[in-house]
Amino acid sequence: MGLSVLAGIGLVLVAADHIDAPAVTVNGAGTGADITDVYGFQGQNTNNLVFVANVKGLLSPMATASANFDENVLIEFNIDNNGDAVEDLVIQAIPRDGKMYFFGPTAPTATGTNSMVLTNDASGEVDITAYGSNAVVATNNGMSFFAGPRDDPFFFDLGQFQAILGGTATGFNDPGTDTFAGTNVLSVVVEVPKAMLGTSDSVNIWAEAKTKQ
Repeated sequence: MGLSVLAGIGLVLVAADHIDAPAVTVNGAGTGADITDVYGFQGQNTNNLVFVANVKGLLSPMATASANFDENVLIEFNIDNNGDAVEDLVIQAIPRDGKMYFFGPTAPTATGTNSMVLTNDASGEVDITAYGSNAVVATNNGMSFFAGPRDDPFFFDLGQFQAILGGTATGFNDPGTDTFAGTNVLSVVVEVPKAMLGTSDSVNIWAEAKTKQ
């Protein structure tokens, strides 16, 4: 299936929030609209930036084996390259039939919570990696793409945090206890040449999960 198949979909999408938002919790915890974390960092190739959005947190190994990206949810990386806290560029990722399709980076049709899939700005696609398989990475036009299950990289000692809030502890332990150890997420990863993101020395990034309307 090629990228052109998405050209006729005409999706209109609305932003969601983390798991405490009603739009996310309507189908229960761990829905495809639940962004657990967003990361941006310089790539091994220092001319590139890497963007990561994780969804469907707290997956057990058993649950991970059957977890899928929601085909009604688009993940959108927003990139502000002039410091006004408004997205100047977006990168979109949307799943279809075992693949993740990517669009951008390009200027959005509109800023804010509504989006259209940028079908005229297809940048690549990748097979979604199956749980327990070697990572499948695709490249195109200097960009690299990945989508699939990963070990949750976020470290947080929830028990100690609650003890601090409850007044029975004054700080975190070193080392602490990783509350998320043994749980997984579904990750969307795209590596982009910095030259595609403008000429600014820095960028602001955030991600949104937007559901089909």
